[in-house]
Formats: sequence, C-alpha cells, structure tokens
Amino acid sequence: MAWSASHIFRAYLADVLDNTTALDLGSDTFKAALFNNSITPDENATSALSAYNAATSQWLTANEVSQAGQWAAGGVAIAGTSVNSGTADVVYLPATNTASGSAATLANAYGAQIYDITVTTPVANQGVCFNYFGGPNSVTNGTFTAVWNASGILRFTL
Repeated sequence: MAWSASHIFRAYLADVLDNTTALDLGSDTFKAALFNNSITPDENATSALSAYNAATSQWLTANEVSQAGQWAAGGVAIAGTSVNSGTADVVYLPATNTASGSAATLANAYGAQIYDITVTTPVANQGVCFNYFGGPNSVTNGTFTAVWNASGILRFTL
C-alpha cells in the first residue's frame, strides 16, 4: 500500500497533549518535504518514526523528491502559518502555498511530510502531518507549488 490519504500524526497530537512537545503552531517553523510513492505513510507511527530523515523511518532522503536550489532535500519552509479558531467547532493551521524555484524539475511527488524544525523533544524534526496530493505530481523546468487546502495544512474538528 502507498499514499492514500492525508493525516495528522497521532504521536504528535499525543505529545502535545502530554506536554512532551512544546507546540506553538503560531510561531514554530514547519517544512514540507516531498516524497515519492515508495512509502506507506502511517498516522500511527511513533514520534521517532514520524521524524524527517530519522534512522529506520520511511521519511528518509532516499524516498524524497527534491532538486538542489529548487526544492531542496529537507523541504521548503512553510510561510504564513497562524492558528485559526474563528469557525465554530474547528481549529486549523492555514498556510501560504509553498513553491519551488522557477526552474524545478521534479517527478512523481505523491505527497508532503510536514514537520516541525523548532521542536527537539521528544525528537528533532518531528512529523506533524502528511498531505497526499491525490497522485503523482511533476514539473519540468518550472515552478512546483504545493497548494494547501483553505481548511489548512492540518485541521481539528471538535
């Protein structure tokens, strides 16, 4: 099985609620790393296994879709994040669409791992969520843009 849906990592939410992770969605720095279809994202992965490029994790650079100077290995910083709780029963994290440089050649990006580079406990570069793009996405000598849903890169419905 490969990519099939988008999810928040259960361990990330549990770490936040247990105060193991000092979450500040409004000011933490997040990155989006693109990945191919060789992985099977798992929202039930442990904190360590959700981390970007952690040993024994599937989120390794070997499975990453990147190009130096365009969409670097390790991902692109996500801008414009802010906590939005203005809708009844919903809290979400909107963000500005994330784009590569203008001369990117990227093939078969199936989704992005969103990870927090600010938090180091319980693990550095802990995965927050993963977003499935609905199938393979590619660009040749152009701009690759991850268009985030208006409902946010992650969303809690209460």
